[in-house]
Amino acid sequence: MVPENALILGGMTVLFLSLGYLGVPVAFSLMAGVMVGTAFTPISFQSMIGQLFNGIDSEALMAIPFFLLVGELMTSANVVIRIAELSQALVGHIRGGLAQVTTVFSMFFSGMSGSSSADVAVLSRTMARPMANEGYSPAFVASLIAAASTIAALVPPSIMAVVYGAIGNVSIAGLFLGGIVPGLMIGIGLMIYCYFFGPEGFRRPRASLGTVARATKSAALPLMIPFILLGGILSGWFTPTEAGVIAIAYILLVVIPILRPGHLRDVPRDFVQAGLVFSLPLITIAAASAFGWLLAYLRGPIVVAGWIEGVAGTDPTAIMFLLVLVFTVVGDFIEPIPAIIIFMPVVNQLTTEGDINGVHMGVVLIVTLAFGLITPPYGLALLMASKFVGVRFAAALKASMPIYVIFFVTIAFTIFFPSVILALPRWLFPESVGCFKGAAGYICP
Repeated sequence: MVPENALILGGMTVLFLSLGYLGVPVAFSLMAGVMVGTAFTPISFQSMIGQLFNGIDSEALMAIPFFLLVGELMTSANVVIRIAELSQALVGHIRGGLAQVTTVFSMFFSGMSGSSSADVAVLSRTMARPMANEGYSPAFVASLIAAASTIAALVPPSIMAVVYGAIGNVSIAGLFLGGIVPGLMIGIGLMIYCYFFGPEGFRRPRASLGTVARATKSAALPLMIPFILLGGILSGWFTPTEAGVIAIAYILLVVIPILRPGHLRDVPRDFVQAGLVFSLPLITIAAASAFGWLLAYLRGPIVVAGWIEGVAGTDPTAIMFLLVLVFTVVGDFIEPIPAIIIFMPVVNQLTTEGDINGVHMGVVLIVTLAFGLITPPYGLALLMASKFVGVRFAAALKASMPIYVIFFVTIAFTIFFPSVILALPRWLFPESVGCFKGAAGYICP
């Protein structure tokens, strides 16, 4: 890299980070870095403004507002309370009580919202007060809610997977399926942690089969949503964007009229709210796309990839561990979506150099960025949970430290056992991981 490019990149990065720590929203911090960097290159400002729009000119990204609207409709109509009741019937009797219920509830709701932020809001609204009433410490409640909410970044319909697939030209369906195993590992890991190391909580009697059956029947309609989303995508009947539209139609025509008909008058408000929520990641995606494009123009990704190749060579395991280290540090300072967009050129080059399956690499990095949602100093999910629960961030962070072990184990497992991570994609949607039809069936590389 020529010295001038290095100085421009350094100035862009310092400006972006400085403005971010002064409280300037991430999107505007990124745009400030882009505009200052552009001023020292032959690129015109008009071209860079055009790049902002090119960054969001993707049909796949249209899935995001529909997934957000699914979560908003389910939450606003308070239909999710039925899922909470089912979770309590299933695991409320286990040691840890409501802590177990919170984790299972998150695993169910993650299959509807795709957003960790939505998960934090719903879990805080639904479970924080009952847990406080049973004597759970606010720090433990905030740390558990934040950690459980990261499952939404891994399992379908993960918004993070949609962005990664759209920007990195990786199968979104493959990322959805590949994220199920690590998502379950996080959920089960949290349940084990709550059982052995968490507060005992109030031990409820084991629910009878009749109670479980009634709770399942009560929650049956909303629980169909994950099957609609994933089933339609894998069957090839519709794209992720169309799946979101079908899920919304199902909620508006079936779920709400049957379960909460009085909420129909509030549906326009839900549409507006989902649009407002979508505007935040949309403008951030545009700014991060322009920032990443300028980094590529200044040959920054080539230099970073060269550094990693110099240490790891072409060993896929070493490359992924180094990228995990990079994304862990980056995720402490930048939100996951802009991090994906900015570093995607580096990831694509290293994926090719290490002959790594694109879905496998995507799942590894998505798990890493999900972990960044509960690490300092940014930790968006932990910050939100602390605010909702009403506890200092430092106290919630201290309570989260033991939970980090669950993420370390999950990330290591995801790297070392690609055959397990890719088993569902190969079985249900083989084209997503590069398999192709041969005379005797699918042939997978």
